[in-house]
Amino acid sequence: MSAAFPSPYEAPALVAGHGFFSCLTVDGELLTLNRTRAKQFLQEEPAPLVVHAPATARMLGMTPPGQPAPWFDLLELFAFVHPARSVAPTPRGLAIALGLGDFDGRRVEANTLPDLAARLLTDLRALKNTPSHPFLAALATRLAQTGWIWSGAVMEALEITGPLSREAMQPGEALRIWDQLPKWEDTARRPPPGSNPVTPAEARTRLGQILGPDAEVRVGQADFADVATHAFAPREGMGFPRVVLAEAGTGTGKTLGYIAPASLWAERNGGAVWISTYTRHLQRQIEAETARLHPDPAVRRNHVVVRKGRENYLCLLNMEEAVNIAPTRGPGPVIALALLARWGMATMEGDLFGGDLPGWFGDILGHGVLSATADRRGECIHGACPHYQRCFVEHSIRRAQDADLVIANHALVMAQAAWAQSQGLPALEQGDQPEAAPEEAVPDEDGIPTRYVFDEGHHLADAADGAFALELSGLEAAELRRWLLGAEGSRSRARGLRRRLDDLVAGNPRLETPLDAALLAAKALPSPGWSGRLWIEPQTDRPEEPPEPEDVTASLFPMPAPVQLVEPIIDNPTETVLRLLRDQVLARTVGNGPVRRNGSECDLHPMIDGLGEAADTLARALSRIAEPLRTLVNRLEDKLREDTDTLDTAARARIEAMIRSLQRRAIGRLDGWVSMLTTFCTPPDEVGPPQFIRFIRLEAREGQRRGEQDVGLHQHWLDPTLPFAAVLAAPAHGLLITSATLRDETDTDQSAEAEQIWEAAEARVGASHLPSPALRASLASPFDYSRQTRVFIINDVAHDDPDTLAAAFQALFLASGGGGLGLFTAIERLRTVHRKIAAPLEEEGIPLYAQHVDAMDNTTLVDVFRTETDSCLLGTDAMRDGVDVPGHALRLVAFERVPWPRPDILHRERRMHLSQGNPRLYDDRLARLRLRQAFGRLIRTRTDRGVFVLLDRRTPSRLLSAFPSGVIPHRLGIAAAVEEIRTFFAEEN
Repeated sequence: MSAAFPSPYEAPALVAGHGFFSCLTVDGELLTLNRTRAKQFLQEEPAPLVVHAPATARMLGMTPPGQPAPWFDLLELFAFVHPARSVAPTPRGLAIALGLGDFDGRRVEANTLPDLAARLLTDLRALKNTPSHPFLAALATRLAQTGWIWSGAVMEALEITGPLSREAMQPGEALRIWDQLPKWEDTARRPPPGSNPVTPAEARTRLGQILGPDAEVRVGQADFADVATHAFAPREGMGFPRVVLAEAGTGTGKTLGYIAPASLWAERNGGAVWISTYTRHLQRQIEAETARLHPDPAVRRNHVVVRKGRENYLCLLNMEEAVNIAPTRGPGPVIALALLARWGMATMEGDLFGGDLPGWFGDILGHGVLSATADRRGECIHGACPHYQRCFVEHSIRRAQDADLVIANHALVMAQAAWAQSQGLPALEQGDQPEAAPEEAVPDEDGIPTRYVFDEGHHLADAADGAFALELSGLEAAELRRWLLGAEGSRSRARGLRRRLDDLVAGNPRLETPLDAALLAAKALPSPGWSGRLWIEPQTDRPEEPPEPEDVTASLFPMPAPVQLVEPIIDNPTETVLRLLRDQVLARTVGNGPVRRNGSECDLHPMIDGLGEAADTLARALSRIAEPLRTLVNRLEDKLREDTDTLDTAARARIEAMIRSLQRRAIGRLDGWVSMLTTFCTPPDEVGPPQFIRFIRLEAREGQRRGEQDVGLHQHWLDPTLPFAAVLAAPAHGLLITSATLRDETDTDQSAEAEQIWEAAEARVGASHLPSPALRASLASPFDYSRQTRVFIINDVAHDDPDTLAAAFQALFLASGGGGLGLFTAIERLRTVHRKIAAPLEEEGIPLYAQHVDAMDNTTLVDVFRTETDSCLLGTDAMRDGVDVPGHALRLVAFERVPWPRPDILHRERRMHLSQGNPRLYDDRLARLRLRQAFGRLIRTRTDRGVFVLLDRRTPSRLLSAFPSGVIPHRLGIAAAVEEIRTFFAEEN
């Protein structure tokens, strides 16, 4: 052990909670202290062993320590010894990951931490004689140079006793992983897939092979696989895809149910099936299920690929820049980059967010290093990058082209569909028949799938809404300017279009001329500092006006003085429109004080004076950017054709990538903005439903300084499933759309009502816009909900009293003994409840975690919740999706209030035009489906038992059909409900 570093073998230990602190002294005495005594303990004892130093500091009411950390954080050592391995960032999580048991639900005390450290260092010693030792030795030496607290123990375990030999990898080389990663090799593009069908019998056989002889038999799983085969039947005509709508109740086993026919079709036809789900966390869950299909990880890697957007991956060029400048920024960034390099050499995907990089990495080592090294949107230079052939993104793209199953998310799949629309698909009018998008001049990097499985299909409309919407805002326009012109004096690595294309266009007037014209015209976009100029208030001397007649209401409802804005530094057409949009929002919204937390919005029509003329001017300015860029693309395509004999593979790939970037990042966006602005002054059709909903929104955005706001014009499809059906569904050959909550079931069994329910489900996912009818199937959950669950509606908790609400949550979580998921419709109420009940619950041995409070991403919070079986978790309404916690760890779901849809302009217009004359039914349907989704989190296996509580005494009885048949909701006071919950769980024991 180096004398320069403290020894973890002689260190005390500290485990922190909201109401207790377990401390182990250097003499081996185990103490339970309060916060004040625990702080004193830290001052008197040497550097302690902890788990998650920043969280520990926050529990103590201290500022989280920086790097190098003054404490022995076991998570840092875990990141060095076991990179690319998931672990919940708690003492129990570490113990389970290291095979030391789960303590049978007992609280893990500080005396366990030395055992965890010893196990980690033992695992590290086992790496001494492996091929990774030279890299580890160089990395450990570099970390020692920064003063990393674990360096002494790590170097001793690796038997590094002095300077590394000249022949060995040197410390500075260890961080340069871009020189060590494997290269991909290009291959011929895959031929179009065949159309051979999969029979129901074959799907059932494949399912049996996947499950194995000893697997649990799930009622309906084989039936689901049977039904799913219809989506893999040959298409009978262009624009007539095979569509299956399959509602599969929780526990049906639908994931393996569709993997069976999908994998069989892919093998038989030489094509890929794209499986799309809602979140990154759910992508990983589906990938985990494919281990049943391909148990060997190496084989699975060749057949199954997870695809996400570029911004999720580590960018090696960004990392190189970060490594080069890190020594000038102190030891902290070097430590973070060293541990990121350790992960980078071990990761299979290079996925920074939701992949195999632990979600707590950024909290412990700095979120800045992740944002600095991610493939930030729009900055990729593709083939011009020196690390192009080692790029994680390019690796995944090429693997996906030859895979059987590609596991994507709705956002990525919809982005591909929106890209197809930008390539020339004519706009749809209400009632138009969707048609396939034209073929692209340059092939898409992922190819065009022909078969899709949409899991969590109830989110399709929301995903399509986001993908096909247009937003002309200050941040979006300024970002496009930065992509075209570069950083313009800032320290960003944004190179600008000229630097990306310089060696391709230099000396070629046919390419240089349109490029120069586009870059000159790009100065019409917001220039640096636009946001500050937008919000500067002038100091003007105004002539005194005669007083108005006295108004007795003025003292009760004072009117604010009108806001006046200074002129921008330059005559910028985009900034002019932004100013006028801002004025209209402030003029049309209630009050004139600070913008509401959720933003302020108003209708576009009627417009204030000058806005229409300014929009026309901006449309012409944006066209002057788009047209030369379009010319540049055409001439680059000419170059691909004319120089076929002289362009090598790398150069061709680079030009194709640049064409895609120009079309996606600039031309498609500019064309959308111009189209929106040229119809700016046309009011909505008052006779029939409009095609688009347009409104202005004012809101704070990430990255803006405090007090600054962004303003933008937003355009959404009235029915976003129309473009989804046109550009994705219609060109496909087959689609399986599945979810546990496709339909909004009611109490009636009448056939006419059942037909209406299915028609509504088809409309929500866009199947009603396709020419051929979908095959419908409904498979009931195998669970006995009437026996396994209880549902209570609390009728004596005031929804607007935070103290009463917090007390109710505390009583419910205590009654269940933990294992509670609290869902909120407002972040502020969530934080208030957490603040009031965290310490009392901790005193009873129930840790409380919360989204928007704990500095962890949702995936990590769910991992912690799953691991700490008696903990509770608070989350927003969005947490109801993607939480898969089978067993005792989730036994209570408490919803703060009925999840009514947000009453904004989008919802107002859709409920008016899409509700078939019954707006209340439209609202009820959305609320019922959300309640069903939340209830579905509760029971995941046949042995689960759980309670669902709705803390809203205003809950209408018409919403109660959201719960499964046989489940009878009971309206009770909170005290009676607590007693019923205790009795229910006592029966389990």
